[in-house]
Amino acid sequence: MQAVSSCYYSGVIRIPVRTPSYCYEAIIERGVLSRAGGFLKEVLDGVRPLFIVSVAPVRRRWGKTLVRSLEAAGFTPRLAEMPDGEPWKRLSTVEILAERLLHLGADRKAVVLAFGGGVVGDLAGMLASIYMRGVKLVQVPTTVQAQLDAAIGGKTGVNLRAGKNLVGTFYQPQLVLIDPAILDTLPEREFRAGMYEALKCGIIGRPELFSRLENSSLDVLRQDPEFLTWVLAESVGLKAEVVRSDETERDRRRVLNLGHTVGHALEAATGYRRFLHGEAVAWGMQAAARIALETGLLKSAVHARIASAVRTWGSLPPITVETRRVLRYLEVDKKTEAGVVHFILPREIGKVEIRNNVPPGAIVAAMAEIRQASRRGGAE
Repeated sequence: MQAVSSCYYSGVIRIPVRTPSYCYEAIIERGVLSRAGGFLKEVLDGVRPLFIVSVAPVRRRWGKTLVRSLEAAGFTPRLAEMPDGEPWKRLSTVEILAERLLHLGADRKAVVLAFGGGVVGDLAGMLASIYMRGVKLVQVPTTVQAQLDAAIGGKTGVNLRAGKNLVGTFYQPQLVLIDPAILDTLPEREFRAGMYEALKCGIIGRPELFSRLENSSLDVLRQDPEFLTWVLAESVGLKAEVVRSDETERDRRRVLNLGHTVGHALEAATGYRRFLHGEAVAWGMQAAARIALETGLLKSAVHARIASAVRTWGSLPPITVETRRVLRYLEVDKKTEAGVVHFILPREIGKVEIRNNVPPGAIVAAMAEIRQASRRGGAE
């Protein structure tokens, strides 16, 4: 899928996600949730036992719309509800959900439908990949971060106390249904946190996306449905391209981790309770830009541009955890190999590079910068 330079998307957008293990579509359309049953029936080649994994806030707001659509298509959906929040992204929750599916009568023909944000998608995806040694999976993401990133590409995972997403699988869904209208009800903080992942996509390989976002306010994004749909489609399109060339993160797919090296360490060091994922990634992107500046990879004007783009949408939660504690979590990050931390660093807007020879002093300087910025109420 090529980036669009002069117009926004409208209507139904179908983005193919082609991987060696399975090819499927991400379908983006306002109101698609009310037509979910028809799409599922088509993709699943008929009606199968269907089990929805979700959390109470999503179920209360959007559950009836989804269930009505599924029932109209002939499905009899059953609910396996889980607690809400990153602290529940653990192996123990997967076990509880598996027991719940068994109690509800799920067999090898079951379909797990992930209906929620990134945590739900990751957990339900992992559950589907190992329940009865693998059952079919459908993703219906309900947050910005999940719609433009987490639901695409087949990554599943849970956290350990030592770090984020250290246990997981690669397991592609049968279908991803993305309804931008769901985002209208998100709290501003959650909406903003997810949009940092769109900024990330812009830095990686969509310079026009980055440019439009750095010059836009959150109010504009929320009040312009076509613009928001364009942002989602551009981000999903980038991820689909990267995943197609590297499904299991052996090489190119690692570029999608821009901002995640320091971001994951910040999340783990604060017990997954201070930052929303996108907020930690935002700090991580600024840190990556500073590391790139320190190592001569990035010009100062571009470093400033990235920091300014992060600052545009308001303050981030402050960084109060000690730098040495963050550095300890960097050592156990899944992007660390043979004791060497791999960073994704920007070269310019639209191009990034994987580096494994980052001097410790550059990392310390990056932490000092984002810590100072957080004291001033934002990224600078």
